[in-house]
Amino acid sequence: MKKDFTVDPAAGAVAEIEIKEKSRMKKSSIFNRNWAYLFVIVPIVLQLIFFYLPMIQGFFYSLTDWTGLTSNYNFVGLQNFQNILSDQKFMKSVGFTAVFTVGLIIGEIVLGIVVARFLNKRLKGVGFFRTAYFFPAVLSTVTLGLIFKQVFNYGLPQIGEKLGIEFLQQNLIANEKTVFLGVLFVALWQGVAMPIVIFLSGLQSIPDDILEAASIDGATNWQKFTAIEIPYLLPSLSMVFIMALKAGLTAFDLIYALTGGGPSDKTTTLGLLVYNYAFKNNQYGYANAIAVVLFLVIAVISLLQIKLSKRYEV
Repeated sequence: MKKDFTVDPAAGAVAEIEIKEKSRMKKSSIFNRNWAYLFVIVPIVLQLIFFYLPMIQGFFYSLTDWTGLTSNYNFVGLQNFQNILSDQKFMKSVGFTAVFTVGLIIGEIVLGIVVARFLNKRLKGVGFFRTAYFFPAVLSTVTLGLIFKQVFNYGLPQIGEKLGIEFLQQNLIANEKTVFLGVLFVALWQGVAMPIVIFLSGLQSIPDDILEAASIDGATNWQKFTAIEIPYLLPSLSMVFIMALKAGLTAFDLIYALTGGGPSDKTTTLGLLVYNYAFKNNQYGYANAIAVVLFLVIAVISLLQIKLSKRYEV
């Protein structure tokens, strides 16, 4: 007796649909597990192309006499780095950069704490002042430099003449004796905005019970500041210190727009010196050597920043 092995067409269709559905779900599952890697791969590739590759090329060209105008160059080894030690422009640039950085650090810390303590008080209109003090941070640095350049050229001299103030009747950024103060003033006017926010956040983290207990014990404002506020602001002080240090060492756009490094190279920072050697003197190899030195300095500072930050981790 023969058995009937006829397959039901409907059952076959259902089985085929189930197989396709399982295949689709499997592909979808693989996609769901791996699609997030695209968001990681894309920035990594961009970082490799636009950061690490040029950095490696910069290290290589620092060992050559490449002019940047042709593809021809000669390998000179460490000659560029030896020339740095006898370069008077480099030494002058290091001097200004160091003094400018120290002024930026002291100014941002002192002014930031003073203004933050003022904004931390319960006063009418304090919200307006908080916004006003942070406004310079949203301005383009180049735009800010060009604006203040016109202020120093035309605004302040006219004010000095009207008020009879001899000091203001001159262009402060054109005078070798006053250009440093003018540049530092503009840098602090914009740079102090972020430290104010950081210090204000630190002050608002102090428990009210501690301040009230100190007031009951008869502590003065100075005693509260030194014994309570400063210890709470230590992490903020460390952060602002590193930020100001890096900003001073890498200063370029503000100086370029405001003074162009003048007068007589008195305000030429290391970043601007690299630009001048590369794009004005066509000494790309030597400019890359200076950039490598600056990179190593910033790398050391970054390592110190990481080490200091770990001390304040909870």
